[in-house]
Amino acid sequence: MSRVYNFSAGPAVLPEEVLKEAAAEMLDYNGTGMSVMEMSHRSKAFEEIITAAEQDLRDLMNIPDNYKVLFLQGGASQQFAMIPMNLMKKKEADYIVTGQWAKKAAKEAAKYGKVNVVASSEDKTFSYIPDCSDLPISENADYVYICENNTIYGTKFKELPNTKGKTLVADVSSCFLSEPVDVTKYGVIYGGVQKNIGPAGVVIVIIREDLITEDVLPGTPTMLQYKTHADAGSLYNTPPAYGIYICGKVFKWLKKMGGLEVMKERNEKKAKVLYDYLDQSKLFKGTVVPKDRSLMNVPFVTGDKDLDAKFVKEAKEAGFENLKGHRTVGGMRASIYNAMPYEGVVALVEFMKKFEEENL
Repeated sequence: MSRVYNFSAGPAVLPEEVLKEAAAEMLDYNGTGMSVMEMSHRSKAFEEIITAAEQDLRDLMNIPDNYKVLFLQGGASQQFAMIPMNLMKKKEADYIVTGQWAKKAAKEAAKYGKVNVVASSEDKTFSYIPDCSDLPISENADYVYICENNTIYGTKFKELPNTKGKTLVADVSSCFLSEPVDVTKYGVIYGGVQKNIGPAGVVIVIIREDLITEDVLPGTPTMLQYKTHADAGSLYNTPPAYGIYICGKVFKWLKKMGGLEVMKERNEKKAKVLYDYLDQSKLFKGTVVPKDRSLMNVPFVTGDKDLDAKFVKEAKEAGFENLKGHRTVGGMRASIYNAMPYEGVVALVEFMKKFEEENL
């Protein structure tokens, strides 16, 4: 069996080198005589794994000392509740809604306090990022929330919103570690790892220490308090140990590749191949305003549902997996995360050219 080109939005492609290393260590990790899947999260071997993973992530992102790194469970969706439970001191927050996930996050936060949608791109099916240079930021807002890269719709904030001094909270699930980032501009950066970093089951939260307090909303469960996990070094309960181990391997792979500057260059090069083709194709069309295009998720359509379905079917037969668009928008979507090789995008474009010739 040969490997396919996997364009899934998540769980997504992982570096082959990492998968081979994990396979070699499956039965005996580092001379312990057991798999990481089997070892105690309190063991010295696992302590070394999680400590190294955190340090490598800090190195990659230049995370300042006054930020905690938490390896948690529940995915990004659990953060939709955890953020207001921990940060809504005045019971008010501002949300910028640029896709399904930000919309869901705003709806969840509204259970705990007043949510103001200060900007939205829903009027044009989330195909652009609204101007966020001068937003009506609420005086009492505890934080301003964004989803920085929209997996479903293929948009990306190229400039962070002007929060007028308020804490910025960002869901970066689908652009995590795809480019350099200035952590100090955020109060909280978080993301599910299953798109660009590791297997499903881990969510990483990078949070400024002053936001970690015992002053949470009444009734907040112990497990949903950042302080619980920060105080215990992400080991309050059994963490998603194997997932963290794979994330750690991906961090080492990223460092070996040259870090986030190099990843950004690689991602721009890959995305350009696909966007350049879409811009001149007579059959396929990109669905996003060019200036707001994501480097990670590229949605496109033919304009004919039957032809879209035919393309997805024939692409699968040719070894291009998971190109079907999200059920809410249809069409196609190619997710070209860090681990997608340049050759995979080139091969996809060649296939698209052939399909276009045969179907125009």
